Amino acid sequence: MFETLIIALAGLVIALWIGFAYWVNKDARRRSRNLFFVGFATLLGLVAFVGPLVYLLFRPAETRADVQSRMAELAAFQTLAARREPTCPECSAPVDDRYIVCPVCTTRLREPCAHCDAPLERLWQMCPYCATPVTAELDLDAALTQEAHAVTTLTLAPDTADEVGSDVGSFRSDGALDVAVDVVGADRVD
Repeated sequence: MFETLIIALAGLVIALWIGFAYWVNKDARRRSRNLFFVGFATLLGLVAFVGPLVYLLFRPAETRADVQSRMAELAAFQTLAARREPTCPECSAPVDDRYIVCPVCTTRLREPCAHCDAPLERLWQMCPYCATPVTAELDLDAALTQEAHAVTTLTLAPDTADEVGSDVGSFRSDGALDVAVDVVGADRVD
């Protein structure tokens, strides 16, 4: 009985040893086409129980299928990026570089030059086609200064000053509506 147990245990160890060597060979073939690497990995897998562990430390990180998949994804992305056409920022419709407005949603894409009507990018300071300086339609500094002055001089109506989160509106002399929002926990300066 004891001899039968030892024979069964020895058969299990031999089966595991051959199984590990087979697994190393199969895994090495999945990871490389280099026959020298596959042969060396198989010989390493035949070293009882230590060989497969050493193989696990030094095997390639990706299988050939993973590499092919990654390369196909990169090629598709590069193809997509290479032929990417400009699109409208609002509706994503394809637009031409010369369009001033989107033909689908009528969003203004560029401003026309005042002299030659060529489409200009928003940040350009001069038309590259006719060398005409681009004048700003709105003086941003003056507009922000005026808005800051309007906010500091705005006073809330006395009967609604204690309400939290209420909207208060008043008309200015030019007919525009001033709106102030009292925020929870905000310190007011009068």
